[in-house]
Amino acid sequence: MKRKLFISGSWVGAEHYAPLSSPYNKKVIAEIPIASEADVEKAIEAAHNAFLKMAKMPKHERGHILEKLVMLLDKRKEEAAEIIAKEAAKPIKTALEEVQRTIQTYKFSAEEAKRIHGEALSLDAAPGGENRTAYTVREPIGVIGAITPFNFPMNLVAHKVGPAIASGNTIVLKPASQTPLSAFFIAELLQEAGLPDGALNVVTGSGSIVGKKIVEDERVKMITFTGSPQVGKEIRNKAGLKRVTLELGSNSALIVDEGIDVKSIIPRCVKGAFSNQGQVCISLQRIYVHEHVYDEFVNAFVKESEKLTTGDPLDFQTDVSALISEHDVIRVISWIEEAKKTGAIVATGGNAKGNIVEPTVLLNTKPDMKVSCQEIFGPVVLIEKVSSIEQAVEYVNDSRYGLQAGIYTKNIHHALYAAEELKVGGVMINDIPTFRVDHMPYGGVKESGMGREGIKYAIEEMTELKLVVINRQV
Repeated sequence: MKRKLFISGSWVGAEHYAPLSSPYNKKVIAEIPIASEADVEKAIEAAHNAFLKMAKMPKHERGHILEKLVMLLDKRKEEAAEIIAKEAAKPIKTALEEVQRTIQTYKFSAEEAKRIHGEALSLDAAPGGENRTAYTVREPIGVIGAITPFNFPMNLVAHKVGPAIASGNTIVLKPASQTPLSAFFIAELLQEAGLPDGALNVVTGSGSIVGKKIVEDERVKMITFTGSPQVGKEIRNKAGLKRVTLELGSNSALIVDEGIDVKSIIPRCVKGAFSNQGQVCISLQRIYVHEHVYDEFVNAFVKESEKLTTGDPLDFQTDVSALISEHDVIRVISWIEEAKKTGAIVATGGNAKGNIVEPTVLLNTKPDMKVSCQEIFGPVVLIEKVSSIEQAVEYVNDSRYGLQAGIYTKNIHHALYAAEELKVGGVMINDIPTFRVDHMPYGGVKESGMGREGIKYAIEEMTELKLVVINRQV
């Protein structure tokens, strides 16, 4: 099936196409257009021209479009999940969870479209401010350039498209090269929902052409990007005075304190480590367990991990399927081998079959091993022993990333200590760092990025604050 670019409400062919293959079985799924710079120019121009209409659209109309999208997506959620499973090799039951979250994200967007407001200011709190009325309003900023990754190809698009529409902006969307079908699907539904032509444009192709043009074009007023720190830094350097929201890498960690009922948390921890093959920004990669419960935790975690089923992403029995590319399989296995050579112990897993890497648990790792200090983005977790909460927090913070972290503890003092001392964007107490619901503020510090997602907070990023002052004595 040959797909087309979506520009100004029309499906537009491209001069060149590339085959899109399943990460699981290598079968060709579709032919994807490779946009030229001229195609991207048309998309940006369409978004620029549509902006005034979107900005002037009443909030209730924006909300209605998003509400209709929710209805349409809910009716076709099985189809949507199958698209994700095929293009990303995400196990179908996990893909269905993503679709449900996507529906929720657009619901929140529809609701927040009606809540965009400023505040009244008491100017007479300062001498010279008497007899003046002041208030602020939030206004849309213009064309939003959205660049999204492969791991949540529908919901991370929603986290950029939803708040952009809710706040009256227009969008040029570049989805990941491996997962464009989810973006095309949402474009179809939004068109059916009544979104004005040009408000959303979907262009596929290389980052060196499509991404570069979006980032550097002066008509694009904001870039919202989810991806690697390296690309994020390049975007930040090239964006000039544009606003930039960056959700970048992580190697999220969990602390398990003494006194915890280990058996009660193991299933949750295993899911956090291996869901979507570990290809989650807040995937549980490092676990620091108090020495009093360490052996029990390791034994239970390994046993639970070995229950996971690997295989076809379209099979509802599958828990772990293929990584997104053969290159990533080679990289993950090489990191495991490097760790083994320098003393790490493989408690389970460590091998690959085709593009599927077995759920892998590593022990006796060192902080300078790649599996510890870099983002593995694969089904690999390390478990290490600590003697105190202070030591555990020190290990968690010994990272150039800082997205989210978790701690299981029954000690309120340890919980509050961790909340204060962990250098991350979000601390999950008595939960794994992989926890996320779609209206909470989400983002990191250090090399994990800048800015916040979560619909209300994304809308704040996508709007300008304007002050109005009325002198009542004239």
